[in-house]
Amino acid sequence: MTDASRLGSGAVSEPPASALTIAKIVYGLHGFAILVGIAGSATVIGSFVGSVPSIVAVVLNYLKRRDARGTWLESHYRWQIRTFWYAIVWVLIAALLMVTLIGIPIAVAILIGVTIWLVYRIGRGWLRLLDRKPMYD
Repeated sequence: MTDASRLGSGAVSEPPASALTIAKIVYGLHGFAILVGIAGSATVIGSFVGSVPSIVAVVLNYLKRRDARGTWLESHYRWQIRTFWYAIVWVLIAALLMVTLIGIPIAVAILIGVTIWLVYRIGRGWLRLLDRKPMYD
């Protein structure tokens, strides 16, 4: 049984080369944003949700995701978009918790957790993309 047939939604066609290229570029831009956060003065999360590379990446996702519909690549576009928006939600929750002394340690724990989660999501997605496998098996 192939990966595409396991999707169950009829996603058996091969994606266009341009959609595959954009998915690789998006993982690369998100990966670059994470590296900037690690190496620079910004945090990984701040760099991921607020940097030009990540914002360009999510815009590319929205502009090109139609090209991946009905293929195994569609799950990668969904994975990339959800990673970005869930990161923003968790950053907002942490920011709200930062306004109280009791919430600060919880907010810091959330930010550390989201940092690890971001590295995992981008790394796992990129590796599965290189293996030409959907995200949801």
